[in-house]
Amino acid sequence: MQVSLSRRWQKIFSGRGAQGWVYLAVFALLALFPLIAGLTIGNPQAASEGAGFFEGLLQRAESGYAKFWQGMLIQMLILSIFAMSYDILLGYTGILSFGHAMFFGTGGYAIAILIGQHFNWPFFQALGAVVVIAVLQSLIFGILSLRVKGVYLTMVTLAFAEMFFILAEAGDFRQYTGADDGLHGFPVPAYLSATEHRTRFYYLALILFVLVFLAARRLINSPTGRVMIATRDNENRAMMIGFNTFWYKLIAFVAAGVFAALAGALSALFNVSVTPATLTTFRTIDALAMTIIGGVGTLIGPILGAGIIQLLGYWLERWFGANWTLIYGIIFMLIVVFLPYGIVGTLRRRSFGWKAGWARWKQLLTGKAAPG
Repeated sequence: MQVSLSRRWQKIFSGRGAQGWVYLAVFALLALFPLIAGLTIGNPQAASEGAGFFEGLLQRAESGYAKFWQGMLIQMLILSIFAMSYDILLGYTGILSFGHAMFFGTGGYAIAILIGQHFNWPFFQALGAVVVIAVLQSLIFGILSLRVKGVYLTMVTLAFAEMFFILAEAGDFRQYTGADDGLHGFPVPAYLSATEHRTRFYYLALILFVLVFLAARRLINSPTGRVMIATRDNENRAMMIGFNTFWYKLIAFVAAGVFAALAGALSALFNVSVTPATLTTFRTIDALAMTIIGGVGTLIGPILGAGIIQLLGYWLERWFGANWTLIYGIIFMLIVVFLPYGIVGTLRRRSFGWKAGWARWKQLLTGKAAPG
């Protein structure tokens, strides 16, 4: 008994166990954030007379800067789900897709159409339908696109996403998709309105984020995930030892598609809007940028990348106005040059390589190859 207890404590403080405590601490902080925000930056006058302590805190959390920062965190959680889904493809399976926004946009359109005036489905029934649609969509297009590799796979996924973008913009389906205008102001259930019940929507986004994170982590650490990683590292060797890598890549494709569709559905509900822009390559590039900044193949890295991009976009736009994208581009370039494995990836490797980074930076500026 003493030996088992000592081993348990060694596991907690030696690595993976300590990492689990960090995850629990972060999740606890996220769960308590509305109460903390209501206590610190909420409007004290928003609490009604006679309300209890916690009820008053929740009322204050629905006001002022507390409500605004809850909205920021909701968007960060949505982007984190989207980035994690892309990391399953690129980071753990080695699939570079330029059409991942297809699933994000499909999830947004599906939830908007199903709970809209044409169908009036209950929310949870519509959310379940989003998952089913995403599974079928990713299965069909995964089977078709994973027959090819490399740049051909990239171009096929881009072509599929472009096809859905054209369908969303087509006037033939205007009554369902709104054509190039998109869908705006569709009826969101009152109890999930991000405007009226921001804290309630925040907890919905947090619950889905935690479920997606746990599911992705379980998949990656499973035997299936190990074969996915082997496929990324050396697909020919994985095939030589008896694995049919096509099916493992398809599993990754389906999981990533479902997670991206859930992120798209949450985004549509939060903004009460979905447009063809959610299906464009630029949305896929957002997921790619978040993954690269945080660290490809780290799962935590894309979450960090999503937070950085969301906060950078907000602060840089406030400070530099319309020129903020130029500053963002420079910051992104510096991260790629000096942290080639992303923030989390570089920390794990403990290989910052500042000298090599300066050499690459000088090479970019001068156009001359680094000596030696």
